[in-house]
Amino acid sequence: MAIINNIFYYSFHVQELRKMWHEPVHEREEDKETPNQKECYKYLEMTSRSFSIVIQELHPELLLPVALFYLVLRGLDTIEDDMTIDSAEKDRLLRDFHNILDKEGWTYNGNGPNEKDRELLVHFDVVVEEFAQVKPPYRTIIKDITKKMGNGMADYARKAAKSIDSIDTVKDYNLYCHYVAGLVGEGLTRLFVESGLANPVLLDRTHLHESMGLFLQKTNIIRDIREDWEDQRRFWPREIWSKHVDKFDDLFDPKNADKALNCSSDMVLNALNHADECLFYLAGIKEQSVFNFAAIPQSMAIATLELVFRNPQVFKKNVKITRGHACKLMTDSSQNLRTVCDSFRKYVRLIHAKNTPTDPNFLSISIACGKVEAFIESIFPSQNAEHLVIEQKGEEIDPRQAALDREAKKDVIYLMGAVFLVLIVLSGIMIGLAIYFGAQFGNASKEVAKGNLVPGQVKSQSAGHGEL
Repeated sequence: MAIINNIFYYSFHVQELRKMWHEPVHEREEDKETPNQKECYKYLEMTSRSFSIVIQELHPELLLPVALFYLVLRGLDTIEDDMTIDSAEKDRLLRDFHNILDKEGWTYNGNGPNEKDRELLVHFDVVVEEFAQVKPPYRTIIKDITKKMGNGMADYARKAAKSIDSIDTVKDYNLYCHYVAGLVGEGLTRLFVESGLANPVLLDRTHLHESMGLFLQKTNIIRDIREDWEDQRRFWPREIWSKHVDKFDDLFDPKNADKALNCSSDMVLNALNHADECLFYLAGIKEQSVFNFAAIPQSMAIATLELVFRNPQVFKKNVKITRGHACKLMTDSSQNLRTVCDSFRKYVRLIHAKNTPTDPNFLSISIACGKVEAFIESIFPSQNAEHLVIEQKGEEIDPRQAALDREAKKDVIYLMGAVFLVLIVLSGIMIGLAIYFGAQFGNASKEVAKGNLVPGQVKSQSAGHGEL
């Protein structure tokens, strides 16, 4: 049945099927891997299909360190997510997890039977064994981030045990996202720079790698609202949702559909404010596979953000972009910064198009979208002197740039057509109202035929006499 569904879907989405072919910059050399390394990659694929793909295409210098970094943090997250683990035990495990990485043979079998990634912890000894083999600088970075994240998660878990509304303010929300995602951005940036594959300046601009993590995490929190609500977990800050409803549960009441959409717009606005800094960060990546690794999730995030924006389905089910759409995004994001910027521009414009004046955040969202477009324009101007000189000389223009120019011209034509259509509709409405209120267009046409173009004007009749 799944095959039939895929055939039917791609019959109407040929452009996505055409994009599914992808040639990686680097590939794993499985014939040179130890059995233990192969086990690590097996659990990587089990815990995340999307991240597994981009990780396994990384530069050989970073492949194993980043894979282990992901598995370590996934193990930590599996403990934090499991509501069946005793609070005291969870606190101890989270705060000590960085030391566990040095305990040969350590495994954990205390997760609930329904915890989806429990198998990783049951066989965590393979991760510990491989962790001991990576270069000391990489181990230091991974342990440091694990320690910071573990303590942050433990602090949040303590609050959550006391109250379901543990995230009260936007500041609390940003701090939680920092612990679970912003620190990931810091760790990856340190690994990239340590390997020599990214600009060291990125370490000085901490707000950039912070935004990389927060943009992804906040998008996921918006998308997963229904699933988290059913699991009795709340990540939307009270400071935001209380502006729209009295109780958090009211967001899921169909009677409050408009209020819920305005609340989700508030959350989208909060996430969208990180978008331009993500693009700024990507400009500092030197190596193609590292660029792909960093860019693909960001493109997925902006596409997901557009999908959930003013979408009532997010309060009914978990909404995700299609697999074909994801494949297209992967291909488009695996080229250069310009193509990634093109994707961001596309989805920001779609968000702007869906924005509505009835939304309390209408103006702020419009400004946030404009901010992203302005940043893209600052690094890739749509018209520049170099382009004009090339045209004057009759030289060949970059076909990708030419395609973008054609697309821009189409947008102008569509806009002019829309304006013309609006004018016709408004004219029709005005004429209709005039007729309804008694206007006599027949008499008006007779007067025009006589030459009386101004209301009240009567054309003078000549008597045939000259001046007296």
